[in-house]
Amino acid sequence: MKVSFKLNGKNVVIDVNPNEVLLDTLRLKLGVKSVKRGCERGECGVCTVLMNGKPVYSCMVLTPQADGAEIETVEYLQGKEEVKALIDSFVKHGAIQCGYCTPGFIVTAYALIKAKQNGLTKEDVIKGLEGNLCRCTGYKKILEAVINALNQLET
Repeated sequence: MKVSFKLNGKNVVIDVNPNEVLLDTLRLKLGVKSVKRGCERGECGVCTVLMNGKPVYSCMVLTPQADGAEIETVEYLQGKEEVKALIDSFVKHGAIQCGYCTPGFIVTAYALIKAKQNGLTKEDVIKGLEGNLCRCTGYKKILEAVINALNQLET
């Protein structure tokens, strides 16, 4: 079946199987390498993308459900001021170890910042990131990096 959506600002029309997940379409058919395979159960967040501005686990979305949607990945978002601040802060705070989970955290943190532009508390950030897992850094450095980026953006 044919599905059409906007991927990173460009229109895409692609043939997919009715039960194909968006993760496979993006990574295997469209070559988007930041969208990684992790748990395949919607528990780890490494496959997080924005669908119509909201973070979703691409392993849990059937590609036909994305028909007519706007999908954004970290490749596209990296030019945005908020994402540049997040990436710089992740590097500065040592919040990146192996890097496998980092695109999912960046996309999720970006959506959190966009949804609540001002007044995010530490608790808001913890709650907003709770669907993303990291096996290397723990969460202290990631949390510090996101809060630091928020502070930079608010000044």
